[in-house]
Amino acid sequence: MSVPELIRIVSRDSPMALAQVERVRAELGALHPGVRTEVVPVKTTGDKWMGDLSKVEGKGAFTKEVDAALLAGHADLAVHCVKDVPADRPLPAGTMFAAFLKRDDIRDALVHPGGLRLDRLPAGTRIGTSSVRRKAQLAASYPHLECVPMRGNANRRLEKLAAGDADALLLAVSGLERIGRTDAITEVLPPETMMPPIGAGILALQCREGDDDLIAAVSGLGDPDTHREATAERMFLHVLQGHCNSPIAGYARAEGNGELSLRASVFTPDGKTVLNAHEWAGRLDPATLGTSVAVALLRQGARELIDGIAH
Repeated sequence: MSVPELIRIVSRDSPMALAQVERVRAELGALHPGVRTEVVPVKTTGDKWMGDLSKVEGKGAFTKEVDAALLAGHADLAVHCVKDVPADRPLPAGTMFAAFLKRDDIRDALVHPGGLRLDRLPAGTRIGTSSVRRKAQLAASYPHLECVPMRGNANRRLEKLAAGDADALLLAVSGLERIGRTDAITEVLPPETMMPPIGAGILALQCREGDDDLIAAVSGLGDPDTHREATAERMFLHVLQGHCNSPIAGYARAEGNGELSLRASVFTPDGKTVLNAHEWAGRLDPATLGTSVAVALLRQGARELIDGIAH
């Protein structure tokens, strides 16, 4: 294997996305001293559009321009948050995931200027979030709280909170860590309280198929446990054919003994119906585990629930 002299990395141009790229550059530099990297920032539809994501191709709104730069040869490597990469359709033809980096924190954090925990928030507290996953879970467990739409990167949301557009926020712990704002966290919510999105906390490196030297060079950044977790979760979402308006949540966990489990839920947007499944892989491979958990939810009526939600 000969490591390419220069690796051009394409990414969304948001502060968080660029922080993710810096992690990749640092890890590449440690693994291959002397390699040069260059950042190719692009502005995506999802970053430009502040309305409802389902109006602009849903989650694909954050990946389309990045994919295009990779396929056109303007860049060699793309960095994606796995949670933003649609799983109901395959990766663009001619591309592949070369590595899944070691997983970050999967949990959500409550940010409340008054320092109140989630279960102490008074009725009518306005929670700023546009996530259907968060809204459904809040409606199910905390129906006295009110959700107000809020999009934009984490810095922007913190500004909106300070301006009084909401009384509290729910944000990903890993995102706040990346932008150096863990000081804003009031409470870290366990997954039992707020189940994460599929692919939470995982960065994936995407290459063109056939770029063998590059694929070999970056594959060393991959984490085997994270690879298994991501494979199970993405197959789960693929079988369910969830879309960006589907309140679907779940996470796989690779234990120290090699055992893999997947816990997942499908909600109605109002939180009144919650379908749950939790399975251990045993000897199953990760993709089979993901399929099995999806089938368990389909048996409970997940298909009708998902198809009943406009998108």
